[in-house]
Amino acid sequence: MHFIGNRVAALRPRLGRAGLACALVAGMAPALLLGVGAGQAQAAPLPGGLGPCVPGDCPDPFPGINNGPFAGRDNGINIFVGDDFLVRGRAAEAEGRVVVLDDFDMAKDTGGSAVYDIGIAGVGSRVPPPDGADFLTTGDDITVAPGQRLLAEGGVVRYGGTVTGTVEGTLVHDPDAAQPYLPLRDQLTAASQCYARVDGAPRPATGTAVNQGYQTLFTGDGTSAIQVFNVDFDLTGPGGGQQGIAFANIPDNATILVNIVGDNRVINTYSGGIDDATDPLNAYRERLLWNFPDATSVDLIGTGQFQGSVLVGQQASMTTVSLPGMNGRFLTTGSLTHTSPQTGVEFHSYPFDGDLPDCGGEPQPVTGEVRVVKTDSETGETLTGAKFELWEETNGTPGLQTAGADPDSQVGGVCTTGTDGLCARTVETGTYYWRETAAPDGYDLPDPNVFGPLTLTETNADDGVQTTAENTPTEEPQPVTGEVRVLKTDTETGEPLEDAKFELWEETNGTPGLQTAGADPDSQVGGVCTTGTDGLCARTVETGTYYWRETAAPDGYDLPDPNVFGPLVLTEANADDGVRTTAENTPTEEPQPVTGEVHVDKTDAETGEPLEGAEFELWEETSGTPGLQTGGADPDTRIGGTCTTGTDGVCARTVAPGTYYWRETAAPEGYDLPNPNVFGPLVLTEANAEDGVRVTAENTRTDEPQPVTGEVSVEKTDAQTGDPLAGAVFQLWRETNGTPGLQTTGTNPDTQVGGTCTTGTAGLCTRTVTPGTYYWRETAAPNGYDLPNPNVFGPLVLTEANAEDGVRVTAENTRTEEPDTDGTLRVEKTDAKNGEPLAGAVFELWKETNAVPGLQTSGTGPDTRIGQSCTTDARGDCTFDDLPLGEYYVREVAVPEGYELPEDPVSGPHELTEDNAEDGITVRLSNSRCEPGDHGHGDHDGYGHSDGYGDSGTGCAAPDGGGDSGKEYGDK
Repeated sequence: MHFIGNRVAALRPRLGRAGLACALVAGMAPALLLGVGAGQAQAAPLPGGLGPCVPGDCPDPFPGINNGPFAGRDNGINIFVGDDFLVRGRAAEAEGRVVVLDDFDMAKDTGGSAVYDIGIAGVGSRVPPPDGADFLTTGDDITVAPGQRLLAEGGVVRYGGTVTGTVEGTLVHDPDAAQPYLPLRDQLTAASQCYARVDGAPRPATGTAVNQGYQTLFTGDGTSAIQVFNVDFDLTGPGGGQQGIAFANIPDNATILVNIVGDNRVINTYSGGIDDATDPLNAYRERLLWNFPDATSVDLIGTGQFQGSVLVGQQASMTTVSLPGMNGRFLTTGSLTHTSPQTGVEFHSYPFDGDLPDCGGEPQPVTGEVRVVKTDSETGETLTGAKFELWEETNGTPGLQTAGADPDSQVGGVCTTGTDGLCARTVETGTYYWRETAAPDGYDLPDPNVFGPLTLTETNADDGVQTTAENTPTEEPQPVTGEVRVLKTDTETGEPLEDAKFELWEETNGTPGLQTAGADPDSQVGGVCTTGTDGLCARTVETGTYYWRETAAPDGYDLPDPNVFGPLVLTEANADDGVRTTAENTPTEEPQPVTGEVHVDKTDAETGEPLEGAEFELWEETSGTPGLQTGGADPDTRIGGTCTTGTDGVCARTVAPGTYYWRETAAPEGYDLPNPNVFGPLVLTEANAEDGVRVTAENTRTDEPQPVTGEVSVEKTDAQTGDPLAGAVFQLWRETNGTPGLQTTGTNPDTQVGGTCTTGTAGLCTRTVTPGTYYWRETAAPNGYDLPNPNVFGPLVLTEANAEDGVRVTAENTRTEEPDTDGTLRVEKTDAKNGEPLAGAVFELWKETNAVPGLQTSGTGPDTRIGQSCTTDARGDCTFDDLPLGEYYVREVAVPEGYELPEDPVSGPHELTEDNAEDGITVRLSNSRCEPGDHGHGDHDGYGHSDGYGDSGTGCAAPDGGGDSGKEYGDK
């Protein structure tokens, strides 16, 4: 806050009060806010040209919320914060230009996304600032928590103080970054007051605002160009829950101005949708302004996509936004916290194009803070709970006059000091007094209780004026106190009852019994007490005689008669234990309201099968006009939100008797929306409520043509024999860049279709594609063959005429000339324990030929087996001769009797090269003996012959004597 005061102070000596506003608009509007020609767009816009999209690439109209391509560019300020901007929780994005006069501080919760986007949002209007514009401007510091990132990609982050943490964007340090925007703060404060009040009185309303519990309904006069609504309540449902927001009788193109007055205000709503077609509130977005002229605390919460622009006029305010989406300009002269426990909460950039009340364009008054600090007179510590009134000197008589024929003027309501002991108000220049009306608990009210005068001038307005008010602790003996309790129970079960409401009264008028009215009633102690789950109400009071008076029974119970319980006499003797009475309630026998289900069954018109994914709205007949009316001055009433059919094809709602319609708003995928799309009326009565009422809504499938496709093939053959070759690797490319021939690189290559394809034993690669021009590109030749040059085959032109047969090309390969060098591979088989040679082990030799690592003995492209099996002799040797150079695998298929086949019977690869061909390769392998009892009868012996024993095949059987062991690795 110190920064803002210093900047404005630097301007005032040069400009004076009148010159400040004029210099700001003239100096900043063309480049920063208005843009060329924008000044003539509205007769009475927001101050400083705020609101409209700033050219020159403004879309008309602005698109709804989407994640598509950019729809245009907007150089207007979307978010203005007069103090600090705090990013907390799991807040995600702020679309559009953001101006913060003081600090930007980002410290999100751990466990969610560590990123906050500013300027460009993934989902929103998709109308960001121009590329290279100032996405974020701060007058002072930018702080980003460790491990988190502030993203302003494509834009400039201009800051006046320091930067701590990770900021991605073009950083520009400018001590005067906020200078052009400083006057906006006072202008917006004055505008907020002007929109809400005329000469101190509420601005005349053109319509009514009624909180109906489930929604707040704004009803206009149907004619005025500016529809004004004054609201002095929170927009919340029962108990502070969510509610809807609805407007009725609003003329086309009218501006809607909602003035929400009061110190603390909450909007908790589910209204506003992603799709403009699903929520009527979206239609008012760009001509709707929510104005908070008084509030120092504003909470915007719920689950809706909030529609319209927001103006908060109190400079000492904090606005907390946790709605999933804010859709419109957001302008606060105070601070802003963007937070939510859920992900995906965002500000979306939309203009405000409305015509607002003309506030005359006069120079804005100079304002500043008038403060009082409440302290303990002995310790100097600040005190909470002191109550003050602020008065302005207006009657010309020195000192404060609060009564009489011509008193001074009270400014606002009562202010209660917080933990900092402070009360503060932002006011125009003048002379003021703070009047203490109630001291903090345990302190005496000072005498005199008026502090001032405090004179606020243009010279000291930036720093404000302040006084200290001291209080002396009250020295009083502490009275004896004890608890007076009442226990609320069920008459029949004795169980405690929740939600009974009681008043506690003290006997003070000397008349026996409780008197709550008349000329001399007894005294009520505190407010209403509601029993909890333990059924108790309790108060700690001084000794005396008391009565509990039940004012409301728990839901489902009768109020007892009499409803007064007592007297309960609390004395010094029983104060430690307290006194208690029991109040019993009898259950109320009340008929339950009749309800029933209204169903719609969504089915396929041809098969009668239920359909999932149809979206319906349920409407109740309330307008008195036959048939369903969803618009106009007096529509019927929509019940709840959208219902989507599940796998059973059913939507159902439990409702009270009445006449209802189901309206289908979206058909299941692949089906047409029926015409008409309204099903009903369905009349639910007390007679049919138990069974409910039902209607069937049929859908017809959408006829869509299927695209023509055909096969594009390449056949890989041996250039000499014409035999098909396995193991050639191809890519398929489509001609897409308009340049004849295949281009696979550069700035505009053709397009590869799918991944690589490897030919099988048939030598074929085939792809099913749509008509077009294609090329096959060979990237690897089969093992033993050269890659052809050129290695591109085509073009192959697939058309609708030849798609059924497809198109094919043949690609030949020539064998690689290898040196005529042969070698041998010898296997030595030994006992794993004693190293003695083993006879009778049977081996196969396989050559690596399919370019796939490891040995493949089956499938579409196996490696190649070399010659016959080889059996070790008495020396344990087995030799394969006359082998060409290459990689080989030795596969053991049978073991000597009494030995186990290794867990992995394959050894290799073993490479025969020119260097080792003369000496050959020796592979040394060993076998372990079977454990006793591991022999079994098998169907085949180790060589694939019938009626063999397990010992001859693997050499060992399963421990249970089963007979499969002998056939597992036979030479078949």
